[in-house]
Amino acid sequence: MLLAGIFFALMQVLVKYIPHLPAVEIVFFRSLISMVATYLILKRKRVSLFGNNKKLLMIRGASGALALIMFFYTLQNVPLASAVTLQYLSPIFTAILGIFIAKEKIKPIRLFYFALAFGGVLIIQGFDPRMSMKFLLIGVGSAFFAGTAYNIIRKLKGSEHPLVIVFYFPLVTLPIVGVWSYFKWVMPSGWDWLILAAIGTFTQMAQYYMTLAYQHANLAKIASLNYIGIVYALIFGFIFFGETFNLLTYLGMGLVLLGVILNIQSK
Repeated sequence: MLLAGIFFALMQVLVKYIPHLPAVEIVFFRSLISMVATYLILKRKRVSLFGNNKKLLMIRGASGALALIMFFYTLQNVPLASAVTLQYLSPIFTAILGIFIAKEKIKPIRLFYFALAFGGVLIIQGFDPRMSMKFLLIGVGSAFFAGTAYNIIRKLKGSEHPLVIVFYFPLVTLPIVGVWSYFKWVMPSGWDWLILAAIGTFTQMAQYYMTLAYQHANLAKIASLNYIGIVYALIFGFIFFGETFNLLTYLGMGLVLLGVILNIQSK
């Protein structure tokens, strides 16, 4: 899980290193690498590519695409740790949307934890001048669509092979970002190509190690380790981009993490 966190953090740093390339274009290359890798594995395992519940699989792919585009956009425009903190709201949206999509019930105390996390977001926006309302809404939107995707994955549990669910992400994403990129294309040059390849590679490695951890360890013990990513983001943001924060912004980040972790533990 710690290795997965490092690879995710390195991917985020690399996305931030190429702000001259549109976020949708980076998502295009990242999705292309994911599609090729997943396709080869599915063919080797002789699993049908297109699954059974195509409607839900398409919705999962579309919501995942929107989440990633918006996340990459915030990574390019706000401090690294702030973008990552906003993305950590996704479990909160997963729980809230689960009431309507997965028909789950929640304990009343979890509403307080939700409020705690969103209060932290408001503190970050209010005390960090680099976080405008526009980027705040895009970052929160990314977490919302990620939460939608996680709920769809939950509904598909048992009916679809996990790799088919993974395959539908680039399958749906590539046409969307491909058309979008056509009108806003910026030709990568020099080191850009290596960075784009590394973004796709680090993402695949991160997902592999994260899956390995969830398959072989107690879920409750390792779930919170996912949030050590904020530590990586703070360290890498300082080293590579000279990013620092005031005390109240750190407090806001802490409240977001506290609200999310308490929410997970209470479930």
